[in-house]
Amino acid sequence: MKLFISADIEGTAGITCWDETEYGHPRYGYFAEQMTREVSAACSAADRLGYEILVKDAHDSARNILPDKLHPSAVLLRGWARDINCMMSGIDSDKFDAVAFTGYHSAAMSEGNSLSHTMTTAAHSVKINGRYASEFTINAYTAAMYGVPVVFLSGDEALCESAKELIPGITTVATKRGVGSACMSAHPDKVCKMILEGMEKALSGDYVKKCRLNLPEHFSVEICYRDVNDATRYSCYPGVVRLDGKTLLFEHDSYKEVLRMIHFIL
Repeated sequence: MKLFISADIEGTAGITCWDETEYGHPRYGYFAEQMTREVSAACSAADRLGYEILVKDAHDSARNILPDKLHPSAVLLRGWARDINCMMSGIDSDKFDAVAFTGYHSAAMSEGNSLSHTMTTAAHSVKINGRYASEFTINAYTAAMYGVPVVFLSGDEALCESAKELIPGITTVATKRGVGSACMSAHPDKVCKMILEGMEKALSGDYVKKCRLNLPEHFSVEICYRDVNDATRYSCYPGVVRLDGKTLLFEHDSYKEVLRMIHFIL
């Protein structure tokens, strides 16, 4: 049995401001280590159940997880391969039984996380088929494209709630709750314990039936940029329609083509 984990950082317990997510800032090292601990907790649970594990470091440089402190059962994919799977890079490298997400955050336009965004802070909002889309949404659909059920998510409370709307059978662990530009979070040790127990629960049930996400037959993706110049530039992408000064629309039946579009303009 094989598990794929995509790990982000803005949904890590206690993280509150951008400086804490960026290499070189004084507090980054602490949160990179906490990110690693949370991923390791998920790996520990999967290892106990006999899973082989591939972890994709999926934040910023994709070189945040501390390799020597990651659970030894995991294989770590660091850096960006620059393929259209992006934060899910490596999911096509093997036949995986399940997908999990750790450290994920709410979508752009959400109040659920002080660091809410979708792929880039240059986007004011991203909608898929009329609903605000998070990176979780985009990557859960990628898992569905490869036929792999999404069984587990850890991240902010608001994202966990929205994830259950998309995949009712998913197991979630809320690492923190957004309070304006602040956050409330349990002790990091407790959060790691919750992730370990949540992952064990997620992988112990009939997740294939409960957590399989069916792809829509058609995708309508609407991206509103903060800067009109970005909209002007990216409106040149084939198939894109400009709705107004800052908003672009892309429609397609193939999710692979949606990912290709995202790869180049988001």
